[in-house]
Formats: sequence, C-alpha cells, structure tokens
Amino acid sequence: RSMTGFGRFELNEDGRKLSVEMKSVNHRYCEIGVRLPKKLNFFETAVRNIVKKYASRGKIDMYLYYEEESDSTESVRYNRNVAEEYIRYMKQMAEEFNLSSDISVTSLARMQDVLVAEEAEPDEETLMPFVERAVRGACEQFVATRTAEGAELRKDVEEKLDSILAGVDEIVKRSPDIVSAYRAKLLAKVQEVLGETPVDEQALATEIVQYADRICTDEETVRLRAHVKNMRDTLDATDNVGRKLDFIAQEMNREANTILSKANDLIVSDIAINLKTDIEKIREQIQNIE
Repeated sequence: RSMTGFGRFELNEDGRKLSVEMKSVNHRYCEIGVRLPKKLNFFETAVRNIVKKYASRGKIDMYLYYEEESDSTESVRYNRNVAEEYIRYMKQMAEEFNLSSDISVTSLARMQDVLVAEEAEPDEETLMPFVERAVRGACEQFVATRTAEGAELRKDVEEKLDSILAGVDEIVKRSPDIVSAYRAKLLAKVQEVLGETPVDEQALATEIVQYADRICTDEETVRLRAHVKNMRDTLDATDNVGRKLDFIAQEMNREANTILSKANDLIVSDIAINLKTDIEKIREQIQNIE
C-alpha cells in the first residue's frame, strides 16, 4: 500500500451528524494527528487506536466535525445556594428599609445565575459506537485509496525490475566478447612490438586470465538476480514491506556500483549506469510504500 491516501465518511442519524476526513503523506514512522471538537475530546485516544489498526506508517491527519440537532443537547441547572443568598438579602433589605416583601418564583428565577442554561454532557456509552462507526468508515476508504495507489507503485517497480534483469542478461552475454576483444587487441600489440619474434602463448594466456578475473561480474550479476527475486517475493507479502524493500534496493545499488567499477567496456558501463538509474527510481517509489 502507498503511504499517501485520503478517506472521508459521514454519519447522520438520530439528530446527530459526524463527518470524518483523513489524509496521509510519507513518513518513516506512524504519526497520527487527530483534531476533535471540544465535545468529543475524550475520544482522542480511542480514535488513535482505531487508526493504528488500519495504518502502520505515514503522517496521518484526521479531522472530526460533529453537530447535534436535538434539543437534548442543552439543559438547565438550578443553583439553590445562589437562590438562597438572593432571598436572604431581599428579606434583610425589606426589614432595614421597612418595605414589603414581594418575592416570587418568577422574579427569583430571573436573578443572575439562579437558573443557568448549559450544554448537556454527552453520553460516552451511546456516543462511542457512533464515533467508532464513522472513524472506521473513513479508515476503510483511506485504505482503499492507499491500496489503489500501491497497485500503481507496484506496477512501476515491476517494470523497473524487468529492465534491470534485461540489463543483467546483456552484461552476462557481453562478457565473453569483452575477453575475446581484449585477447585480440593484446595479441596485436605484442606482435607489433616483437615483430617476427614468436609470442609467448603462456604469458599471453596468463595476462588474459588475470584480465578476465578483474572484469568478472558473475558474482554481482548472480546476487543482483537474487535481489530482484527477493524484491518480487516481498511485493507479494501481505504485511508492511516498505522498510524491507528499501533495504533490498540498497543491496541492489551496491552490486550495480561494483559492476560499474569493474567495467572496462563502454557498452557494459552504459548498461551499469542504466541499472543504477532504474534502482534509484525504484528507491524513490519505495519511499511511498507503507
């Protein structure tokens, strides 16, 4: 799966509406940022734990928007102590100024802070399943977009691997021709220097063997083919493979560097450079894989 994704889900029922949006970009680890309305703050840990079940890498940002249409979201609180204070002072004022006391429920209720309208505390037990459904819905869509983009990344990586194997085949095929060309070139040089003097075939053969050993890339090509197979097997795995793929790509790059350093032929050098280019492109794509 790609580490880049987007998910959105909305639930609207029983006078409650919850919209969840989430997006992610590349990150070495799993970093989750959750923005909740004040009323849902106590669900932050639960939301993070749900998201962790759907993603193991990436910088993920999630936003929750919550609305309630029901009148039950507000309640009235009666402050008895405040009411008692008002009554006590009113009676004291009536006695001190010889006034009639005309305290009524209506007038008392109008006094500041006797009756206070406040938002009702949410019921966590009934609200949590609602929040969880919405978050999971967004996460499922989020994973779907990551999976779709991951399929495109895999396709591109597979094409680059095919190109690498083709390059390796060309190098293997080219190796005998390089040795033959070197032998002919060396023999011509020796004959030019010695003239009619017979050529020491044993010394010539020794030089050619040493040259062939210096430019031999059999070990590197074998390992490079093994790394390609390992990468393809890893792409078939169902778990998170990004870090392992990155390690394999590093090993592939090491073999390509060795081939390039041994190259004493323009064609092989060009092929080795193309190998390094394809491997670098693979590494760039792997940075996007979870």
